[in-house]
Amino acid sequence: MLQVYYTDHFVLPLPSGHRFPMKKYQMLRDEVSTYLEVELDEAPLASLDELLLAHDGEYIEKVIQGQLTQAQQREIGFPWSAQMVTRSRRSSGATIAACNAAWKNGVGVNLAGGTHHAYADKGSGFCVFNDAAIAAKKMQLKLYEHFKRDIRVAIIDLDVHQGNGTASILKEDSSVFTFSMHGEKNFPFRKESSDLDIGLQDGCEDEEYLLALHGGLDQIEASFNPEFVIYLAGADPYQGDRLGRLHLTIEGLGKRDEKVLQWCFDRKIPVAIAMAGGYGSSIEETVAIHAQTIRKAIAFQW
Repeated sequence: MLQVYYTDHFVLPLPSGHRFPMKKYQMLRDEVSTYLEVELDEAPLASLDELLLAHDGEYIEKVIQGQLTQAQQREIGFPWSAQMVTRSRRSSGATIAACNAAWKNGVGVNLAGGTHHAYADKGSGFCVFNDAAIAAKKMQLKLYEHFKRDIRVAIIDLDVHQGNGTASILKEDSSVFTFSMHGEKNFPFRKESSDLDIGLQDGCEDEEYLLALHGGLDQIEASFNPEFVIYLAGADPYQGDRLGRLHLTIEGLGKRDEKVLQWCFDRKIPVAIAMAGGYGSSIEETVAIHAQTIRKAIAFQW
């Protein structure tokens, strides 16, 4: 059974007309619940010690105690609420749990996550805590006694927006490789330096995208040779995404997922998947893209 973790019942109270597609998470779980090969579990709450693996203590305290300024809340894109804190911690906990499942079975999934715009000391772009950075460091900590060293973790970020927060948090950490393939002219407009960045021009289509991804994976293997992968499978490179600006088809996004998962499977690298962004004009299409990722993942368990 593919272990899949959900957080959709921890709902943020958002103002009417807010552009964040909160509804997609419940719709996605409803769809995935029909898959016989999937076991759905509630996401655990990331502990304070786990948050501290990637974030400054002062920032964590401000988030939990509701002491963020209005400017800080605007940068995140959410008004502060206790529900925001709980959901953000559960989303990070879900990626940690997906990593644990992947270590056992080859693949694990978080039906949310991919909050790659969160920095060590601030949130941004609908991201409060950086689940991928937290989970990468947690897995290294968990497995240190077995390996007597930090395992090599690669974060493969295929959201349409650069993983700027992830790059910033891990920029001095040679044990984690950050790879972001994104729209060059899209948000964030001031990019950070990942270990490998591939910036794509507006209008990029399936063939060009998949060729660039193939080259990126080759570079990761040649320069880093990871032992664990966290994969951010954004739905927002889709041609129908309101914030994407690329022109990938749903079929092309399925080939993207297959390429990443096959690459990991062939090398016996466990891979934890987070859904990341998706802002389709049709929420049903966004959910279909995320659900396709889950269906692809089922075939690549060990």
